[in-house]
Parts: sequence; structure tokens; C-alpha cells
Amino acid sequence: MPRLERLRLDHAPALLAFERENRAYFAASIPDRGDAYFAEFDARHRELLADQDAGLDFFHLVVDGAGAVLGRFNLFAVAQGSAELGYRVAERAAGRGLATTAVREVCALAATEYGLRTLRARTTADNAGSRTVLARTGFLVTGDIELNGRPGLRFALDLPASDAAFPTGRRAAGQGIGSAAGLIGD
Repeated sequence: MPRLERLRLDHAPALLAFERENRAYFAASIPDRGDAYFAEFDARHRELLADQDAGLDFFHLVVDGAGAVLGRFNLFAVAQGSAELGYRVAERAAGRGLATTAVREVCALAATEYGLRTLRARTTADNAGSRTVLARTGFLVTGDIELNGRPGLRFALDLPASDAAFPTGRRAAGQGIGSAAGLIGD
């Protein structure tokens, strides 16, 4: 069963494989990361972990039972109780509800583990899949934007207080930061 895990150093090989395998698929809807991303992957991965350790960003992966990455779900630009949500799902896992479930899990972590109060997201107007995921997880459109020369939308979600139950997601009991955060589809 797929699991949401906080990004760790040992995820690097599987994450790089995920990015390589899905590069063309992702580039069809979002800007390509470029060759430098892949050439400098190990250094960039260590930088992400340092930012995560400093509380600047929180990175998560959905992995299958064999450890292959099915998606990334990131909270970045964390400041003053707010963060930006970004995510991407492998082509082989798209359209099965994985993104919706994982976004719910990450929203729950944002409120209960990271103390965030508001999440922001953005997507191109023609990305129906991302718009649907954001709508299903409670995000509301807050305005129009331009993303890489394409029309887009901004979204926001107000999170419940950290001591309140999160209504749209569930976490496995006893699972904290640094270990698996929850079960997808449990």
C-alpha cells in the first residue's frame, strides 16, 4: 500500500528515478527542470534536506511497497504560519485518487505537525487534474495569475487549529515526523 513519507537522504535514488521516468510527462504540463537539475541532483537533494531540517520547507514522497516513488508533495516558502503546496504524481499513478489523498495527508501534517494555518497553491488554468485535486481538498480560488506565460489560478486553504481534528484526512496513530506520516487510502 502506498505510504506518505517525509523526505530522507536514502530516498535520493528512488526520487531521481521518479524524476527521470516522468520527465516528459511532467514537461507536458509544467516547465521542465532542465538538464542541470539531473546533473546536480545529489547536491540539490542535500540542500532540500538542510532546508527541511531548518524548518524552511517540508518535503514528502508517496512510495509504494517496493520503495518506488509515486509522487512528491511539498510545502515550501514556510513563513508566518503559511506555506506553498506543490505536488507531482507519476504518470503510472495518475487518475487513481493518490494526489487527492496525499494532499489531504499533507494538509493534516501542515496543521498538526508543522503548526501552519494557511496553505497556498497555484496551477495553470488548463491543468484540470490539479484544479480538481485542490477543489476536492478544500482549496478555494483566490485569483488569476500567469505561470510561465500561461494563464493560471491561485488557491488558498485555511487549516484548522493544530489542536483540532483535521476533517479531510487521517493519519496512522503513532506516526510522527521523520517516519512514515500515514497510509494512503487507509
